[in-house]
Amino acid sequence: MQTPALSPSDNVLPPYDLLVVGGGINGTGIARDAAGRGLRVVLVEQDDLASHTSSASTKLIHGGLRYLEYYEFGLVRKALQEREVLLRAAPHIMWPLRFVMPHMPNLRPAWMIRAGLFLYDHLARRDILPGSRGIDLRRHPAGAPLRGDLTRGFVYSDGWVQDARLVVLNAQDAAERGATILTRTRLTGAERGERLWTAQLETTEGVRQTVRARAIVNAAGPWVGQLLGDVLRQSATHRVRMVKGSHIVTRKLFDHDHAYIFQNPDKRIIFAIPYERDFTLIGTTDIEYHGDPANVAINDDEIAYLCQSASEYFTRRIGLADVVWTYAGVRPLMEEEVSNPSAVTRDYKLELDAPGTRAPLLSVFGGKITTYRRLAEEAMSHLQGPLGFTHGDWTAGAALPGGDMAEPNAGAFETSLRAQTPWLPQALAHRYARTYGTRTHVLLGDASSLDGLGRRICGDLYEAELRYLVQYEWARTAQDVLWRRTKLGLHLGKDGESSVQQWFAQQAEMVT
Repeated sequence: MQTPALSPSDNVLPPYDLLVVGGGINGTGIARDAAGRGLRVVLVEQDDLASHTSSASTKLIHGGLRYLEYYEFGLVRKALQEREVLLRAAPHIMWPLRFVMPHMPNLRPAWMIRAGLFLYDHLARRDILPGSRGIDLRRHPAGAPLRGDLTRGFVYSDGWVQDARLVVLNAQDAAERGATILTRTRLTGAERGERLWTAQLETTEGVRQTVRARAIVNAAGPWVGQLLGDVLRQSATHRVRMVKGSHIVTRKLFDHDHAYIFQNPDKRIIFAIPYERDFTLIGTTDIEYHGDPANVAINDDEIAYLCQSASEYFTRRIGLADVVWTYAGVRPLMEEEVSNPSAVTRDYKLELDAPGTRAPLLSVFGGKITTYRRLAEEAMSHLQGPLGFTHGDWTAGAALPGGDMAEPNAGAFETSLRAQTPWLPQALAHRYARTYGTRTHVLLGDASSLDGLGRRICGDLYEAELRYLVQYEWARTAQDVLWRRTKLGLHLGKDGESSVQQWFAQQAEMVT
């Protein structure tokens, strides 16, 4: 359902109820929630969906165990409550994950860790995720790749998510509920009038459009302040503090399905997580960032820090030669009077500017991927008075596209899919089930053999998948496909990326 571009005549149509600026997790979550309440919504994103912060996370749905040390009990409880809500909504792109913390007596005493894990287990109800326990690393499979002197550890539960897909699925659900999703479209100006905003939009191709909206939501992430001051010409009582988080990906460092959480002497923690079958994801750093968020990148010191931190635990030393990919993102955290970037809260603030009868503006400061759905509900609560809608909260029990399975179990769906399509190779059926869930049937269409999926572009990427991503998920480039909607870029290499680029170029030639 590719949303058509607006035309210059759109300003004579009935106004939108909501113009959402920002195609990250908060913006798409708000657009979805609003569209499901019957509001007329348009979302604009200057680049691709999830092309910045929301695709540069550590891919976790978690309460944030380390935030307990900063007494962020409210934030941790809110996030813990959301874990199982999200796991049920999209079991194809999220699943439970067990974390192993090897005990380093010189860093945190065992009693402190046990106390923290007890709180973590009991701050919110759990139905899916098992609780924590102590383990003997000499007997547990997770101990095998670790240093021999690490004999004691703890295991607890959180969740894993394909972060960029979570963003796309929220946008997809919003569009299916009537929202207009415009990627590669920038808000260039807006005039606030009595009851309506008049906004100017411009696409990357230079096409200009005007829309009217009863309210604007500024969910621009790292650009929230810039959008307020430079484009909307409004002041704010909150500011964001930009903190860079960087990650490295290495070849697989261990064979089991648990992740690790490692303590460091600087009081920070890093994760080492099974990733994309053949790899290990290690991150993250926390560094103050003052540049353009669009140009953020990992530096040599961060790579060395992550390699050294992981090497303190693994028997195998990890170095630059082991790194096959890196990524970095800027977290737009709320400004606080603390010097340590790791201590800056991951909570959020919503600032509503609704002066009298003039059109309201809601700005989003901070936040984390785990609490995006709650943030969206709170955003709608703020806007309910000014906009006057009556539809209540609805997203807590609603599946995201592809997640409407007979039971919230991607493994069971995969078994069913393989029975229905015995001609699909096992690895491809697994990838489709874990990427598209029940929407796999839309991707496959009437195909009854591999030939029905069209030309094989590279690896196990067939033309049918590319057409699905273009038609239903706003993909327009090889990067959109290989590094956001999937992580096939890790498996297909430069030649594969070139093949996908050629396919997009051919499609563009056919259109012209």
